[in-house]
Amino acid sequence: MWGNVGPRVAHLSPLERVRLRRVAVRYAAHGWAVTPGACLANSRFVCGRAGCPTVGCHPALEHWEHAASADPARVATWWRSRPHGVLLPTGRAFDVLEVAAHLGRRVLDTVATHPAGSGVRGPVLVTPTGRWMFLVRTGDPLRPELEPCFHVVRHGPGSWIPAPPTRLPEGTVRWAVAPEQARWRLPDSYLVQNALIAALRAAGITLATELLPGQLPLPRRGC
Repeated sequence: MWGNVGPRVAHLSPLERVRLRRVAVRYAAHGWAVTPGACLANSRFVCGRAGCPTVGCHPALEHWEHAASADPARVATWWRSRPHGVLLPTGRAFDVLEVAAHLGRRVLDTVATHPAGSGVRGPVLVTPTGRWMFLVRTGDPLRPELEPCFHVVRHGPGSWIPAPPTRLPEGTVRWAVAPEQARWRLPDSYLVQNALIAALRAAGITLATELLPGQLPLPRRGC
């Protein structure tokens, strides 16, 4: 399957290849499902599947949703022969709120001084193209003010994100707030959404009609 693409796969040092495997296994050991991504070859990605037309970052396995695993031993086998990107399916251990860099920095600054303290601070990753991704607890839809807002993308079931240290053509995905810094805890989605709404307003972005106070969704308790 890989015979015709092997020579074009980006060269990674043995240390980089080991790091990819170790990090993927560490995510799995903390209960985060992992799936291997296509390998970077020059400026495109190759997955080894005959006739695959996708050249951007994408899962290497056709049925990646079913194959994704949080079993460290199984995850380790995927990285023994190929320098796969590390992809994390969303809607399982966490959802993701994705925004542009100028909003991401505002949200992170707001979270740092939030009255809820560490309860609103969770892992945040940054792509080399300037997309900021906030990992939050699963199951909460976007607030009505954010649903029609193209500045915000929610990743839930059926989606995935590239995780550090995956390499993209523009550079390497990195953590702005690493899971270890957040003690592998995930914040309430609505607390982060509130911070995001504040950042959008501060940036002068008009939102949909706001809800009345009695209609506002509240953070869940006991989580």
